[in-house]
Amino acid sequence: MPGKRILAMDLGARRIGLAVSDDLGWTAHGLPTLERVGPKKDIARLREVAAEYQVRKLIVGLPRNMDGSLGPQANLVLEFIEQLKNKLRLDVIPWDERLTTQAAERVLIEADMSRAKRRKKVDQVAAVLILQGYLDSRCGLLQTESRPEV
Repeated sequence: MPGKRILAMDLGARRIGLAVSDDLGWTAHGLPTLERVGPKKDIARLREVAAEYQVRKLIVGLPRNMDGSLGPQANLVLEFIEQLKNKLRLDVIPWDERLTTQAAERVLIEADMSRAKRRKKVDQVAAVLILQGYLDSRCGLLQTESRPEV
């Protein structure tokens, strides 16, 4: 039986920020950040997380340039996505993550979190923002509301 939840990740060089949806697919919740150790071990740990939370889909933040083009980091993420598809046998969807890390930093600064604590939490918050953006787009919550003419 396929799972119900959606897992999102913010893939960095040193850490992988994670977030998971609720069963209804409405809200994103942060999970502990994974320290990167190598592709094989990273994928094995992601497989464990996916099994634990009964995940059916994986959303991976894709770092695009401001003009929408793909740079070197985005190409590395796309290579990792191919490995995930082959090893995890889940739907894996790249999701535009432009400015997500900066938004996560702002949220943590506004929460008056120290720089040291922010460094440990920013990847998790970025993953939550990626997943919530994906969930909101599926529910049509990002569509602009039309206003009646007055």
